[in-house]
Amino acid sequence: QVQLVESGGGSVQPGDSLTLSCATSGITFNRYAMGWFRQAPGKEREFVAAITWTGGSTFYADSVKGRFTISRDYVKNILTLSMNNLSPEDTGVYYCAAEGSGGSYYNGISYTYWGPGTPVTVSS
Repeated sequence: QVQLVESGGGSVQPGDSLTLSCATSGITFNRYAMGWFRQAPGKEREFVAAITWTGGSTFYADSVKGRFTISRDYVKNILTLSMNNLSPEDTGVYYCAAEGSGGSYYNGISYTYWGPGTPVTVSS
């Protein structure tokens, strides 16, 4: 059974940095593309960042490009999202997702497995 569990969310002020982690189990970590998504209150879930199964390529939403960095640790099987210069628009529940068939497509990648999410609030 695939399990994804996010952690690291919290309340911060604009301009602060925060790092989210996603612990994974039940998957061959180096064979799955991984992604981060977020959902603001009252809005649809949106793509944030993705990393290929080899870790060789990363993709970012325009809204976070240059501020967020996605990475993966193949030893600990952990997906990380480093967020810098946060703004109120970054507020939302952040979800970790893993590639799988028949899921929701974002930028050509189907994500089937999802974590429960970790909330991030950016406010003054």
